[in-house]
Amino acid sequence: MHGASGLLPGTLEMLILRILLRDALHGYAIAQRLKDISRDVLQVGESSLYPALQRLLLNGYVEAEWRPSENNRRARYYSLTPAGRKQLVAEREEFDRLVAAIRRILQTA
Repeated sequence: MHGASGLLPGTLEMLILRILLRDALHGYAIAQRLKDISRDVLQVGESSLYPALQRLLLNGYVEAEWRPSENNRRARYYSLTPAGRKQLVAEREEFDRLVAAIRRILQTA
């Protein structure tokens, strides 16, 4: 599954929240971390990543600040808010419930 188009609605946001749980990152680093951890299965482009980050900002789940990146370029770094931590827990529980239901269907159908 390449790209975010194959993900269930809301899954990309949940994955971004999980990536930001450890530390603040700029958009390119978030996309790279998703790609690396998924072993190149998830390759999220700018057209999916930045709208998802904007939704997370508008909902108060992440905050952003401009600062220099590793190569001294100005980049917008995103970090998780306390509301984002709570949202991640809720989304993870719902995702686990959904995956369990899908597994039951695949095993018994």
